[in-house]
Amino acid sequence: MNRRELMGMASVGVVAAAFISQRVMMRSSAEGGGNFSYNLTDAQWRAKLSPDSYEVLRKAGTEKTYSSPLLKEYRAGTFACAGCDQPLFSSKVKYDSKTGWPSFWDVLPKATLKRPDFKIGTPRTEIICSNCGGHIGHVFTDGPKPTGQRYCMNGLALKFKSAA
Repeated sequence: MNRRELMGMASVGVVAAAFISQRVMMRSSAEGGGNFSYNLTDAQWRAKLSPDSYEVLRKAGTEKTYSSPLLKEYRAGTFACAGCDQPLFSSKVKYDSKTGWPSFWDVLPKATLKRPDFKIGTPRTEIICSNCGGHIGHVFTDGPKPTGQRYCMNGLALKFKSAA
C-alpha cells in the first residue's frame, strides 16, 4: 500500500465516522433520547406534529423554499419551537435573507444548540432546540451586522407567538 492509498482510506474513514456520528445523534433526538428536558416517544411526536413538521423537527428534513407563511411575519413577538414551545428567536432579529426560509441574525440565550452536519457532504452547522432536540435549521456566517450570522430556519419547525 502506498502513501496515496493510505491517505485515501483515511479520508474515507473520517467521512464515514462523521456520517455515522451524525446519524446516531439525529436518531437519538428523533426518538426522544438524548439529554433534553422535553422528551416524547416517536409515537407521541407523530401524534403531536403534522406529518410535515414531524419530518423537519424529528427527521432533520427541509421544507420547500418560499413555502412558509412565517416568511412574511414581522409583527412584534417570539418565534418558538413548534415541538415544545420553547422561545427561540425574537421578532426584533428577523430579516429577509432572500433565501426562501425565515431568517434571524441572533438567537435567544441558551435556546438552541449547534452541532456539525455532513448530511449533504458539505460541512454545515445544524441548529437544534436545546429543550427537545428538534431540528430547526442551519446557521451560516453570511448574515447581517451586528453578528454576521444567518440563522436559516424551517418555518415548519417554528410557531409565532404575538406580543400583542
